[in-house]
Amino acid sequence: NMQNKKITMDSWVLTSKNQISCDLAGEAAILNVKAGMYYGLDAVGARAWSLIQKPLAVTEIKETLLNEYEVEPERCEQDLLALLNDLAEKGLIEIKIEDRP
Repeated sequence: NMQNKKITMDSWVLTSKNQISCDLAGEAAILNVKAGMYYGLDAVGARAWSLIQKPLAVTEIKETLLNEYEVEPERCEQDLLALLNDLAEKGLIEIKIEDRP
């Protein structure tokens, strides 16, 4: 089952078909249509979310966030992986196995 797969820096991710999202003053609100569950993201999370509207490698998301925000690389990596794994668990993003979709 793909949902149990852990996301790593080498993973490719993109937003799931089962969600709709909107921008709330720089933050993001996401609704899992199937589960009827609402999920909110802060500004950095919302930026990551906007990047994965098309498939993207986690390393590329990290690079973009590091360029745009004042954050330690280790902290950025930990927070990003935690966020993405959480989103995957909630069915809001998909993990791609292939190297480059």
